[in-house]
Amino acid sequence: MALEPKERCPDDSSEIEESTNDEDAGGDEDDEDEEVEDDEEPRLKYVRLTGSLGGVYRNGDATSSILVAGDKMIIGTHNGNIHVYSLPSFQPLRVYHAHSASVAAISVSPNPPPLSSKPDGAIRAAPLTQSPSSKPPTASPSSKSPRQSPVPITPSNSIHIATSSIDGNVCVASLVDPKDVQLRNFARPVQAVALSPEFKSDRTYLSGGLAGSLILTVGGRSGTSATSTTAGGAAASASSWLSTIGIGSSTGKDTILHSGEGAIGTIKWSRSGKYVVWTNEQGIKIMRSHLHLDSANLELAWKRISHVDRPDGPGWEEMSGLWKARAEWIDETNLEIDEGTKSADGKEPQGNPTGAAGNLERLARNARKGIEKLLIGWGGTVWIIDIHPSSSDTGRKSSENMAGRAEIVNILRNDCIISGLSLYTPSLLLLLAYLTREDSEGQEGQKSPKASSTLSSAGNTPRRGKHKQNALTPELRLIDLATSEELSADSLTVSRFESLSVNDYHLAVLPATHAATGPVHRGALEGIGSGIWTAGLNATGIFASNASFRSGESKAEGGSGKAAVAPSVSSLERERIASNRAAEASALASPRMKIFIHSPYDCVLSTKRDLSDHLGWLLSRGRYKESWELVDEHPEVVTSSEKDVDSSPGTPIRRTTSRDEFFADDTSTTTDRPEKVTFSAAEKEKRRIGELWIQQTVASRDWGSAGKICGKVLGTSSRWEHWVWVFAQAGRFEEITPFIPTTQLRPPLPSLVYEVVLGHYISHDRLKLKELLDEWPPELFDVRSVTEALEGKLKSGDVGEDTIQGGERGRDWRILKEGLAKLYLAGGRPREALNCFIHLKDADAAMSLIRDYHLLDTISDDIPGFILLRVTKEQMNTAPITELEIASAEPIRILVDEAHHGIVRPAVVVTQLQEHGYLLFLFFYLRALWQGEGIENQAKYAGIEGRTLVEDFGDLAVELFAEYDRSLLMDYLKSSQSYTFEKASVVCEQRGYIPELVYLLSKTGQTKRALFLIIDKLQNVSQAIAFAKSQDDPDLWNDLLDYSMDKPRFIRGLLEEVGTAIDPITLVRRIPEGLEIEGLREGLSRMIKEYEIQFSISDGVARVFRGEVATGMDTLRAGQRRGIKFDVASDRAADSIPQPPRIDEKTGVDPTVGAPLPDTSPQPGYCTSCLKPSPEDEKDTLVGFACGHVFHLSCLLTHSNGDTPDAQVESFPETNLGVYSRSVRTKVLNARIIKDSITNGCPVCVHEKTELL
Repeated sequence: MALEPKERCPDDSSEIEESTNDEDAGGDEDDEDEEVEDDEEPRLKYVRLTGSLGGVYRNGDATSSILVAGDKMIIGTHNGNIHVYSLPSFQPLRVYHAHSASVAAISVSPNPPPLSSKPDGAIRAAPLTQSPSSKPPTASPSSKSPRQSPVPITPSNSIHIATSSIDGNVCVASLVDPKDVQLRNFARPVQAVALSPEFKSDRTYLSGGLAGSLILTVGGRSGTSATSTTAGGAAASASSWLSTIGIGSSTGKDTILHSGEGAIGTIKWSRSGKYVVWTNEQGIKIMRSHLHLDSANLELAWKRISHVDRPDGPGWEEMSGLWKARAEWIDETNLEIDEGTKSADGKEPQGNPTGAAGNLERLARNARKGIEKLLIGWGGTVWIIDIHPSSSDTGRKSSENMAGRAEIVNILRNDCIISGLSLYTPSLLLLLAYLTREDSEGQEGQKSPKASSTLSSAGNTPRRGKHKQNALTPELRLIDLATSEELSADSLTVSRFESLSVNDYHLAVLPATHAATGPVHRGALEGIGSGIWTAGLNATGIFASNASFRSGESKAEGGSGKAAVAPSVSSLERERIASNRAAEASALASPRMKIFIHSPYDCVLSTKRDLSDHLGWLLSRGRYKESWELVDEHPEVVTSSEKDVDSSPGTPIRRTTSRDEFFADDTSTTTDRPEKVTFSAAEKEKRRIGELWIQQTVASRDWGSAGKICGKVLGTSSRWEHWVWVFAQAGRFEEITPFIPTTQLRPPLPSLVYEVVLGHYISHDRLKLKELLDEWPPELFDVRSVTEALEGKLKSGDVGEDTIQGGERGRDWRILKEGLAKLYLAGGRPREALNCFIHLKDADAAMSLIRDYHLLDTISDDIPGFILLRVTKEQMNTAPITELEIASAEPIRILVDEAHHGIVRPAVVVTQLQEHGYLLFLFFYLRALWQGEGIENQAKYAGIEGRTLVEDFGDLAVELFAEYDRSLLMDYLKSSQSYTFEKASVVCEQRGYIPELVYLLSKTGQTKRALFLIIDKLQNVSQAIAFAKSQDDPDLWNDLLDYSMDKPRFIRGLLEEVGTAIDPITLVRRIPEGLEIEGLREGLSRMIKEYEIQFSISDGVARVFRGEVATGMDTLRAGQRRGIKFDVASDRAADSIPQPPRIDEKTGVDPTVGAPLPDTSPQPGYCTSCLKPSPEDEKDTLVGFACGHVFHLSCLLTHSNGDTPDAQVESFPETNLGVYSRSVRTKVLNARIIKDSITNGCPVCVHEKTELL
């Protein structure tokens, strides 16, 4: 089978010869239409599964029916065999012989769970190529079959399979238990069978066929073969009668629910089990089943709720019994999501649904209401019917209990016979169309299904009967339900399609999983082998061979008249088989909807195309721009583990995988790999596609676009080098130069590439050369080589200062010189670069160079010329000082910087400027030094260093500051000591700078002259008073008073401002009598008030002092009057006190003299020094301190002065008298002696404080 999107693929001539017998009779399509259709990408991709079903086609067998449900594929053959396969591995689970003739229908109960991308471990362990034995086992209890491996008992495998056949039998068998099987003979061909969704519990199924009766079968024992009670005959009647009276084995009960309207072709149970649809020759019937009914509504069981008559068009009377109706109950929640459905011309169709959000909302609403959707295709007509639940089902109470209600939502009529159908999305109908040659010869848009009336009545058995071979290849179509517009139609070339009838084709659908809500990208399963690319791009390549698994007798029985060619065991054939296997696994692992198309000799799986398929389709058509942009936007479209091979356009990238990875899902494959690997593969694929894009553009001679593409897609130095040489050889430097990388690649792009480009522009386009030298970092090329090229061009004489280019004199010469200067700098030759800038008169560049590289020493012989680099002759004559200052600011700053660095000393600058008479610029220089100006010298001590440098030119600085900046002069006079006072005074006196002269006179001691200058020249009494106060000289005050007595203004000023500097009485007395002084009263009042304030402050301070002294005296007296407690120690306590050491008899020295006092706490009644108790009759004087320590007077004096106790005692006057005197004199003398001896207080406390410090 092959995919041909509306047209035959020109790459497969052998397939065309086989599948187009007399096909040209239908006429050829226009070339223009073919081109338009060729540009339309298919919506679906196809994978051939025939190779995985080899066991089905053994011994000349062919498929007659198929059922795909969950993870199971069940196939019935014309020989009566049943093949059960596990998906996605296609492992045969069980094969048994159920019938002696063609299997007409298959049903399962319950429906297996959805397909899992990870098969069970027991299933995965089986070999992929396992095939059934040549003699399949039979389901008949009496037959003998070869031993097969038991089917694992899993929830997925715990199902019953019902099959019906034209041999008149219905076989119901358990998949996991070979003994659980029923065989029932209805005596007439049974074309349809449907198991109850709850067959395990109710043992119920429906069947019907050529007898025209819809039969309900209930019960029956496993492992038995029986004849239906509806078949007639004595045996059937006796069996029925015996079972009724309880005699004989129970073989089940058959009930005819409907009959008399012709053969029954289809029976389908709804997904919920509430409804059953069946068709006969008169129309479509829908009835309520026995499931999910409460006891009050049991009478609704098997009640018909709707009937739809068959169309009355031409041919229906003869063919209604031959055209098998296709019925599908649709689960709208598992459909593909509408993603902006568009028509073939790219426009949104009228009435198109509102998109995925609207569909999901509608589906959820229908699910809540319990509405079930039925899709029926019969002949060329499609009915879409909504089944609404009964009032009891919806919970509403009504007097009339209805079994349900059917509503026809839509009816579509097509120009074909329907071989299968389903809903692809909520708004798209999926249709398997059967066409004959008569259809193609009918009128456009008016094709009728009556054209197929010439088919044989044995259309379901193509191997038997001899009917006309006029069938065309079937088509898989997508039709918009809103507009009935055909959006796509893929022609499927099937082996011997000319001889097949409409009933030979079957369409089975596995719904999409909920994960498939967005674009699905290529995962691990889709990257195995090269075939996945061909599978997505052009299915004709998969089916290029006419080989089929039909036996050798196909030549006599096939429609094409050609014998099937057995596959050759060659590397190419093995690669093709492996490719197809990879494509099978990829499609089955996809979460998208899976569409299975069966013919007697072929099986094809179709799924929605993903981004990787779209990429392959774009590449196959040379649309490399879109391909590159797709990979750039979705890098995950490229498999992360693809090998990095250099493949030509269209050559698939091959890879090998383990079997576990083959059947693993996308998540398990990608999560184990780092993300950077995935994107690395994407980058490689982008570069590969980019190369093809560039080649395509260059071949079309579109060099401009090719250059832009290079800048966009190239990422390695080798490819850049290659394409730059291609452009260079074609002389297309302008197109590629703007996109050459300006940053270093890894590995780097050879420098020769950049040098060749620069050499081209040195000779041909200097403006572009300037732009490149500004843009390209010097690290990209060999600076020396380009420098030599520029020097050679300048020396050749082709370009000079006087040559004119573009109406501008010397333009190219300046560009070359500037470029040369830049390269000199890049090559570490700043002195040569400075010469270039000087020749160019580029002051900015020269200044920057001198400043950055400290090259001022190279021009230190011409400092004036350097300063005047920005100053013209006209400016020297006419410009104001501010303009000259701005023009020379940068050279001055550089000179100041170099002075700080010690490169150009200030003496050199001062000497040259003085020699040339540039005193203004010398002032700028000295001022900058003094103020610490400079670009690089903004440190904390830069100004201090600059002032030190100016100290060597003190007198010159005074003259220049006095000439050009008087405010700076005073600051300099006050801050510097390096100038001569006499010379400075002369300069200030010549220019009449009185404040500066006053300052200088005060420094030289000429205060009187300075005062008279203030009074005579400045007439400023406040300054005169301030000057007198600062000097604090009485004679100076007298001079000021003498001078001021005849000047009322000065007298008033003295009264107001003199304050307490002089005696106010003296000032008042010296005022001449009769002198009229304006403001005298106010002046006196102010002076008096100031004195009052001063007196008040002094008086307040005195009172504070007195108060503090009084407080201190009170504290002293209180301390002196406070008593000290003296305790008397007992004798026992005295014995416990350690005694001090005695006087050494040899030396006569008391060891306690001068020694530190014992570190003991005060003991009441004991001397702290000698630790002796004080008895009540103590004779020695005791001295106590406020801290609590008590000493014998002798002990205290000993430790304080180092004298012996006797000497200390003798010094006391009261002891000299022989008696203790109570006279005041004696007390005072004793207190004086004690005070002189004890100056710091308690010796113990003083010692402790000393140790702490």
